[in-house]
Amino acid sequence: MCGIVGAVAQRDVVHFLVDGLKRLEYRGYDSAGIAVLADEIRRVRRTGRVAEMEAAAAAESLTGHVGIGHTRWATHGGVTESNAHPHISSGELALVHNGIIENHEAQRERLRGLGYRFESQTDTEVIAHLIRHYYDDSHDLLSATQRAVKELEGAYAIAVIHKAEPGRLIAARMGCPLLVGLGGGENFIASDVSAVLSATRDVIFLEEGDVADVSLAGVQVYDADGAEVERAVHRSDVSLASMELGPYSHFMQKEIHEQPRALADTIEPVMIDGFSPALFGPDAAGLLADVRSVQILACGTSYYAGLTARYWVEAIAGLPCSVEIASEYRYRDAVADPKQLIVTISQSGETLDTMEALKYAKSLGQDKTLSICNVPESAIPRASRMVFYTRAGAEIGVASTKAFTTQLIALFALTGTLAKLNGRLDTEKEAAMLQDLRLLPGSVQAALNLEPQVTAWANLFAPKQHALFLGRGLHYPIALEGALKLKEISYIHAEAYPAGELKHGPLALVDEAMPVVVIAPNDALLEKVKSNIQEVRARGGEMFVFADADSHFSESEGVHVIRTPRHVGLLSPVVHAIPVQILAYHAALAKGTDVDKPRNLAKSVTVE
Repeated sequence: MCGIVGAVAQRDVVHFLVDGLKRLEYRGYDSAGIAVLADEIRRVRRTGRVAEMEAAAAAESLTGHVGIGHTRWATHGGVTESNAHPHISSGELALVHNGIIENHEAQRERLRGLGYRFESQTDTEVIAHLIRHYYDDSHDLLSATQRAVKELEGAYAIAVIHKAEPGRLIAARMGCPLLVGLGGGENFIASDVSAVLSATRDVIFLEEGDVADVSLAGVQVYDADGAEVERAVHRSDVSLASMELGPYSHFMQKEIHEQPRALADTIEPVMIDGFSPALFGPDAAGLLADVRSVQILACGTSYYAGLTARYWVEAIAGLPCSVEIASEYRYRDAVADPKQLIVTISQSGETLDTMEALKYAKSLGQDKTLSICNVPESAIPRASRMVFYTRAGAEIGVASTKAFTTQLIALFALTGTLAKLNGRLDTEKEAAMLQDLRLLPGSVQAALNLEPQVTAWANLFAPKQHALFLGRGLHYPIALEGALKLKEISYIHAEAYPAGELKHGPLALVDEAMPVVVIAPNDALLEKVKSNIQEVRARGGEMFVFADADSHFSESEGVHVIRTPRHVGLLSPVVHAIPVQILAYHAALAKGTDVDKPRNLAKSVTVE
């Protein structure tokens, strides 16, 4: 949610700021703005897309060598130009902010008492006035920012400039991601590495409580206690090409079709090492040796990946496994178990609820922590003892696709490793599971080849208001994922249920206007699923069945069938995720919604 970019350079930075904000659009936003410093602070803000703000900046001939930019996802205050960032205090200081300040009301009243006037409803303007207040005392932007952030409660990433210090930008973070990009004679800040790739690949990831002093001369980083510290410089391997559409119409379409390669890349280390603790880091052998249960914490699509893994962990590794929404886990009294493995799953590695759930688990003394993540050096992996990085590459579309399927690979690798450590995976069975992994990208490609058939279904879905998704056992989480994809990008209300639950309530919803999607692989529950289908048909419901090639389903009136490739056993959820992704994408196309940037949603959720 929200995006920050900033620059200090000897050249005009307006183009860089606008380009950076465009690369951050995927994070979700409803307004955008930039502020630059020449002889004075000049600002342009607009509700709507970055392109509208860009046009306004060009019309006003905005230029400057120091500047900050922001895409805002509304929290405090509505979607108005006055609430858009950057915020300016007394014409002298401009600031952008990601996150939520929990004590903003008390600070607002205090600052009003000191004579400050507020022009917005945001918590962000409080920070701008607070820094300005301390600047009047110290006349030093670094010192003023350090004093101000000590009084903030909540999460923030901020960048601030002052007209009296034209070659300087101060950045600070607590709970929200922020990095510094290092250039030759110029330096940058951003909430995501994609925003600085056009200028540099060398970045410093700021730690919790860090404040960075960014200037033409260099970068100094100070910790929460005010001591100057050295932070490692990382060279990003994210390519600009991965941020471009290429021949595709949308990033979601591109990312759906990138899955065979993403899966093959994620599977590669498993093929090399087998199911080994080495996959999860140098400390993993000791940490995983005596695991007696698994607790998975995640949100959204990552939560559904965890639900799938529960079936694997219990059936293959023989360990109790629970899966919980991270935002719920962190607010209940959990019972600590030193032999429980805590697994956090996050595409971005910055999901606030998941990060806070991990902190809570660690506060209970849970030392066995593993992160599954797609973004190296992000906050959640850094806070975990072990990590498995998926190799999905940059995922821009808000609706997760390749990140989800590669998370399933990581969880399958974890399952195999735990099973092996528990003596439940002999050489023959391991070889069979590895062979299934090796063949999986080809099965996924075969599923992608079904796109024309799925597109025909999607055109039937577009005029509908509601849909049901059904699955059983290992495929119930894929039904959940299919329903989520459909509602988040097409805005068709969709719900998923275990097929056996139909007669316990949801069957009352079924009529000729309610399409019902069924995930029906050729597994032990197939006959049960067929019975559930008959229940729906008897009530006039129209069925859309994703079956395996060997499931022996036949089409009939009101029953449409698409056959995915042959049943691939335990990895079948990965294959069956593909057609439900395609269904949602083409239904959204048919409805004319914004596929990559659905309303009200953000890619990286860094606020509660």
